[in-house]
Amino acid sequence: MRFAYSVKQKVKIAVLLFFIMTCSVLIRILEDKSVKNMNESFITLYNDRLIPAMDLYHIVENLYARRNIIESVLYSNAVADELGLKHNLSRYNHNIDSLLQKYEKTYLVQQEKVQLQDLKQNLSSILRMEQDLVSNIYNNQAAAALRLYEDRGKRMFSSATMHLTKLIDTQKQVGNEIIEQTEKIVSGTKIYSNLQLALAILIGILIVGILFTSNVVNIRNDKYNLN
Repeated sequence: MRFAYSVKQKVKIAVLLFFIMTCSVLIRILEDKSVKNMNESFITLYNDRLIPAMDLYHIVENLYARRNIIESVLYSNAVADELGLKHNLSRYNHNIDSLLQKYEKTYLVQQEKVQLQDLKQNLSSILRMEQDLVSNIYNNQAAAALRLYEDRGKRMFSSATMHLTKLIDTQKQVGNEIIEQTEKIVSGTKIYSNLQLALAILIGILIVGILFTSNVVNIRNDKYNLN
């Protein structure tokens, strides 16, 4: 009867150990998934937030370069080379278009899509305004060119800068949200690690319990045999 009782206790402990092992495997799977999600968050933060934010700053630089070229022609008495002016404006326009195409390929939230569309429309207006300016300047209509820039050009450039600022702010906002999500993932990974440690300690306690039970049974059996 004592032997049957011992076997029954060991079966209970074995079932408990199997349950703990299953929990350990599940925790391990969840931990691997958390690590994968954390890795994806870092990749997204770099490829879809950090790099695009730098590209937006480069667009701002090219936009200001275009504006400086136009103002240097309008507000100076120097006669600019028509082909040189067109070439410089075209070069900066090409740089902006390339950066925008690169930016469009990244992951964009709905707010960014709307802001990007507004920016592209604004840049198209600036391009048409620049073409009219160049045409006026080299058709001896400097006064008309200056008036066009004062009435529309400045406002267009300011609007483009505002759209770019909004996009950069959205980049920061979404980037902060990704960082917060990553922090939650890290916290969850710590919890999984602590659970694994607790289960390991529990397994150790159960093993000691099994050994202790076995020793007690052996001692009792020895005493029984002596009697």
